[in-house]
Amino acid sequence: MKRKLEISEETVEQLKKKHYELEKQGAVQICSWTNKALRKEGVCYKQKFYGIHCHKCMQFTPLAVWCNQNCIFCWRPNELMKFIKPKEIDKKNLIKPFQLIEGLIKKRKKLLIGFKGYAKKIGAEKIFEDSLVPNHFAISLSGEPTIYPFLPELIKFLKEKYKARSVFLVTNGQEVGMLKKLKRKRALPHQLYLSLIANNKDDFLEIAKPCYKDAWKRLLKSLRFLKKLRGKTRRVLRITIIKDINDSNLEKWVEFIKKTEADFIEIKAYMHLGYSIKRLKKENMPPHSEIKKIANKLGFLLSDYEYCDEDGRSRIVLLKNKNKFIKQKFE
Repeated sequence: MKRKLEISEETVEQLKKKHYELEKQGAVQICSWTNKALRKEGVCYKQKFYGIHCHKCMQFTPLAVWCNQNCIFCWRPNELMKFIKPKEIDKKNLIKPFQLIEGLIKKRKKLLIGFKGYAKKIGAEKIFEDSLVPNHFAISLSGEPTIYPFLPELIKFLKEKYKARSVFLVTNGQEVGMLKKLKRKRALPHQLYLSLIANNKDDFLEIAKPCYKDAWKRLLKSLRFLKKLRGKTRRVLRITIIKDINDSNLEKWVEFIKKTEADFIEIKAYMHLGYSIKRLKKENMPPHSEIKKIANKLGFLLSDYEYCDEDGRSRIVLLKNKNKFIKQKFE
């Protein structure tokens, strides 16, 4: 039976309190780093690492409150999340890519307009005006974007209609069928992130709290498939480290990383922010010094990878596959 995707008025109200703007099932929010960039207070690690334009970033999701995991470290409102299998979605009721993007760009401008006066005050009128037209699209706001059945059309639309300089897609790897569809339809993003939060099944189930009974197998399939995308998109493994929960037995991470032959590895600290503070303690957030130690050890164990960059504010270290000739930054 097909199901319509609708967001309740109560949930809409809660999302708006968090400064989300909605377009039917989709949503957009101004990233805190975009705010900082507009205030001349610095840029995000993605600009530092990959050269994306932080002030021109549109962070959005096609499905704001639908996910197939309930990760304990997620700073997004997974308490509001719903689970649905892609095959159960009533596509007739679902927002299409054109309507989604056109609507969310307008909503993004609405969110940004409050910076106009401040931009003039600090002499940042040009960067403000430039920010109104996004050229970097981060499909990573909330929910799991690979559940959205029109994702290939969405990514193609961003590339063709908006001439996107960079499109980043973040996935938890539960919907390998969609990853295969993106490859088959030649609709892969410029950069594909796969989140890796555990190196064994028991930890994975405890941290991810997945909805699928075969969730661990699904993740392993996506890890193996990532290898097949070599040369077709930039592949990034993002390992989120939660102190005293998944920061031991580092040797076990190696076999998972080797399965993918990923182009980059991000080792990032869990950040005690948002809704995650209801589930984890501040002590679970490792300092940058610990992230560096973990990254150094992984770099030592992985002969194909080398240190590339780091950002202490975001508590993250970047490793690069030294056997792959891939420019680190977008031009």
